[in-house]
Parts: sequence; C-alpha cells; structure tokens
Amino acid sequence: MIFAPHFSYEELTFSEYAARHGIDNTPPPDITENLIKLSWWLEELREHVGSPIKVSSGYRCARVNMGIGGSTSSAHMKGLAADISCSGMKPLALAVLASETMFEIGYDQIIHEFGQWVHCGLSPVPRLELLTAAIVGGKTVYTKGLK
Repeated sequence: MIFAPHFSYEELTFSEYAARHGIDNTPPPDITENLIKLSWWLEELREHVGSPIKVSSGYRCARVNMGIGGSTSSAHMKGLAADISCSGMKPLALAVLASETMFEIGYDQIIHEFGQWVHCGLSPVPRLELLTAAIVGGKTVYTKGLK
C-alpha cells in the first residue's frame, strides 16, 4: 500500500521539535503501515472538507512526544494520529465536520484542541470519542463533546 495522494510520509513524520533538537523521528516499519492508513483516512476527510488540510503534527517518537509534553499513551507515537487545520475553516467547524463525515469510517478520538487545531486519532477499536481541550488553571483539561 502507498500513501494517499495529498499526505506524504515526509509530512506525517516531520517534527519541528525533532529538527530543532537533532532527534531522529524516523518510524519503524509497523508504524509506517499505520501512517499509510492515517494518510488515507485524512484523504477521505479532505474530500469532505473540499480543500487542503495541513498536518502540524503526525508521528512522534517517544523522545519527541516526551519533549513536547504529549500523553504517554499518545496515538501519535503509534502513527495513528494527526493534528490538523484547514485554511479558511475554524478548528471547531473542522472538528464537527470530521466527526460527522468520518463516523462511518470510524475514528478513535476527535479533539478540538485549545481553539487552535483538531486532533484526529485512529484505533483498531474506535471509541468515536469527541473531546475539547482547554487550559484551566495552567493545566490541560478535557471535556466531553466539541465546544
């Protein structure tokens, strides 16, 4: 299987944090297979959105994930998550569109994060979980639903 036309290996594995800190963020082959699945999921979403989707974070090796303060169980480390945005579309609108149009295909989590981007996570057993992340009292708090 190959990557979807609009989502490359390079895009899904690039990390500014890794580049700045000289960290090799190359995934092993089993993770690459997950990234291919993720690319096709994103390609389907792109068709529904009708315009390009920008991936700001895809695969993160454990060292990169720890460095940015990611969850120790992050789907990013498995190649099963991407943080995305779309020019001309508010993140909340993108999150709602993704939750509605990708429901049948499935997803594990769609998180509207800090009003800035959308986390799309996949899993072999999708939970179809919708969350909103916000900073409350200096800590990240997740609430159910997209707000």
